[in-house]
Amino acid sequence: MAAASPPGAPRSTAIPARPAIKYCSACGSDRLELRVPDGDTLPRFVCGACGTIHYQNPKVVVGCLPEFGDQVLLCLRAIEPRRGLWTLPAGFLENGETLTAGAVRETLEEANARVAIGNLYTIISLPQISQIYMMFRAQLLDRDFGPGPESLDVRLFDEDEIPWEDLAFRTIGRTLRNYFLDRKLGTWPTRVSALERRAPRPELSGAA
Repeated sequence: MAAASPPGAPRSTAIPARPAIKYCSACGSDRLELRVPDGDTLPRFVCGACGTIHYQNPKVVVGCLPEFGDQVLLCLRAIEPRRGLWTLPAGFLENGETLTAGAVRETLEEANARVAIGNLYTIISLPQISQIYMMFRAQLLDRDFGPGPESLDVRLFDEDEIPWEDLAFRTIGRTLRNYFLDRKLGTWPTRVSALERRAPRPELSGAA
């Protein structure tokens, strides 16, 4: 029996929509059905031939915010999505990889930069696309950096130079805004938040 949540604990907001699975990865059968398995509480794809339950869990995106003095390092994306926009070095965590190792690898791949990883800084949930961003603060070890295969450009920015209107992802904008605020305050909490899907803007009616 699953343990009851303590009073006041946030309830799961798991969404029913999920990518369809066409074939069982265990036996190759196409007899898959979406149902709640015995002892579970959420619908899963279950193979009608061999009984394998196919769990689909969130992807972890890991990266860092490289600091060099009062500047931060950003990469100009060379790939979709958001090609031509600025981001912090980050990407999907690989199997068998630790969070810090993934952050170091992504920074080297995207910016040819070497960093000393610091504390975990932001954890941002994106439930609508089943992703979790985990970003570390990091110290850039030298100025010997440059674009990797996934970047068009890599630069150091002062706070007043950040291209806020040309950031690739909302997660990056939130991380940077928190960073500059916390730097002013002189405190560095681990910030945990969520970004929900933006509601479409209502159409403006004509003037009366």
